[in-house]
Amino acid sequence: MTVQTTTHLNFRGDARAALEHYQSVFGGHAVINTYADFGMPAEVPGADRVVFGVVAADNGFRVMGYDIPGETGGSIVGGTTTRRENNTTITDQALFVSLNADTLDEAQGYWDRLATGAHVVEPLAASAWSAGFGMLTDKFGVTWSVGVTAA
Repeated sequence: MTVQTTTHLNFRGDARAALEHYQSVFGGHAVINTYADFGMPAEVPGADRVVFGVVAADNGFRVMGYDIPGETGGSIVGGTTTRRENNTTITDQALFVSLNADTLDEAQGYWDRLATGAHVVEPLAASAWSAGFGMLTDKFGVTWSVGVTAA
């Protein structure tokens, strides 16, 4: 039996922009459907928002996202602050997205593209457990833990 989990992110109006950004970072293809695509009258506010969105890439990356009806103001739901203090990560976010690459070069490439407009919590650098580890909160409020898989 095989099990696959997919991170599903809930946005306040930024799902399309976030999914398009993640496709530019990780490649693959995106499927983005709006509420209007599934029958909501086009003139209803929010009909152009995302009810189902997914980015899937051959490298195994997969993420889903949608816009919560009636929510505005961008950013992921529950996205607040994450910071480093006294060598400890302090956060009140419900989740992080963890991304591991096989090499430091691969991790650096994803990091560089995710970092556009992001708040860097901890720079990508060698750590006690990895050839590279870093943490950032992207421009959509999603916190990513990026690392290199141990050999």
